[in-house]
Amino acid sequence: MSTAGPALPDRHTNPLVYRLGEQEQSVLSVLLAHRGRVISRRELSRRAGLANLSERRCDSLLVAIRRALGPQSVVTVRSRGWMLSDEAIDDAFALTSDRA
Repeated sequence: MSTAGPALPDRHTNPLVYRLGEQEQSVLSVLLAHRGRVISRRELSRRAGLANLSERRCDSLLVAIRRALGPQSVVTVRSRGWMLSDEAIDDAFALTSDRA
């Protein structure tokens, strides 16, 4: 007899089970504002208010965003930057509007 582990939250039926921190929220808001367009690391950092931090900080924040929205939610465009996938836009809006 096997025992199943605890049920994992289903981000597709309830994306709000994930809570993003302030910096993740800022990055996600910038991606939403630029949806449909690629944004560079430098521009993303500047617009999210992270320009004074390590240039790699956006990379680590995107890991948390992908964890919340799914691995395909943020598209990496090699040597150019990132963009939010069309499929992730509704869930992204739900997460950014859930600031408490």
